[in-house]
Amino acid sequence: MAEHNELGKLGEEKAADFLMHKGYQIVDRNWHFHHKEVDIIAYDGDVLVIVEVRTRTSSHLMHPRESISPMKVRYLVLAADAYVRYKKIDSRIRFDIVTCLPVNKTDWQVEHIEKAFTAQVE
Repeated sequence: MAEHNELGKLGEEKAADFLMHKGYQIVDRNWHFHHKEVDIIAYDGDVLVIVEVRTRTSSHLMHPRESISPMKVRYLVLAADAYVRYKKIDSRIRFDIVTCLPVNKTDWQVEHIEKAFTAQVE
């Protein structure tokens, strides 16, 4: 497996652990809809949270949260819509971002951005 894929998987593990420690209930990970993927789907109380995880080796050139393009947001919204339809979920939905930056081999800087963006109705 490529080094960046391993880093991404490790970042998703750190993000999931971080969210569970905050009391979130993880219900799905790496959920696919066509070519779109949601990294983590969780409940924060009665709110369904769609989480995009961004992991980078450093924030020197760009912070991980800045790497989410408008197209990625659109794909997340489409995938979230498909998920709630498929699972027949009727609850509020929130879109969060969790960024993960390794500080050293054992420590990570994890940032949780709640309500990072909203789904726009067209």
